[in-house]
Amino acid sequence: MRLIAAFIALLLASPAAACGPDTDCTVGDRTYRLYVPPDAAAPMGALLFAHGYRGSAAGVMRNAALRRLADVTGLALVALESAGNDWSLAHRPAEPGQKEAREYTYVAAVLADLADRVALDDSRLVMSGFSAGGMMTWAIACNMSDRFAGFVPMSGTFWAPVPATCPAPPANIVHIHGTKDGTVPLQGRTIGPARQGDVEEALGMYANKGAFTIAASRRAAPDDTLCRRGSNPDNKLLEFCTFAGGHSFSTARLRYGIDRVLGSP
Repeated sequence: MRLIAAFIALLLASPAAACGPDTDCTVGDRTYRLYVPPDAAAPMGALLFAHGYRGSAAGVMRNAALRRLADVTGLALVALESAGNDWSLAHRPAEPGQKEAREYTYVAAVLADLADRVALDDSRLVMSGFSAGGMMTWAIACNMSDRFAGFVPMSGTFWAPVPATCPAPPANIVHIHGTKDGTVPLQGRTIGPARQGDVEEALGMYANKGAFTIAASRRAAPDDTLCRRGSNPDNKLLEFCTFAGGHSFSTARLRYGIDRVLGSP
């Protein structure tokens, strides 16, 4: 009986049993949540998703559509958790004098912990986020592109000023944004002592950094979305997708972005 009890205790204490969609995974003084599709093949890729302002990893996991998307794509859903109400990014309203994002160590720790919990395919890692989570996604794309196959920022970009360049190599990026977004307008808006960056300026910076050529024509994508595609000599993708709507999230658009950055036509 003692051996059985010890074995059960060991199982309960193991990393694989310690967290999931309803319980926190702990990395240092931070947490995240994890959903593994029941039919996912191993090794599997993962979608790291960053919540919006005052959001939470628990809130992301309550989004049934995101869980279904994980099931369909076979990607583990990793819900990141900010340390406070918002991500610690450069020039944010809470600290406009902050010159650099402070989230890189956290994301690296999540990736390392995730690799200990699931059989991970490093070639199929995607990061996305909505609103403030889109800003977080751009920050990671700018500085940690070598850790991901691609990025799908949605309705969020850098806080102003937009950086002059990005230190990490060019990545596959599909940016998705509503043309009538009043919360994060394409031109940005002032929030307290800070201002949101201009989306076109951010995309222009990234196009110059990666030597991307952007097509003038637009192609149709799900949910009445139109996309201008760009590529560079290294066959990386930079795509700007817009829809005639406001500050709204769509898993169909996210699925499109995931497919694109992972190499689907």
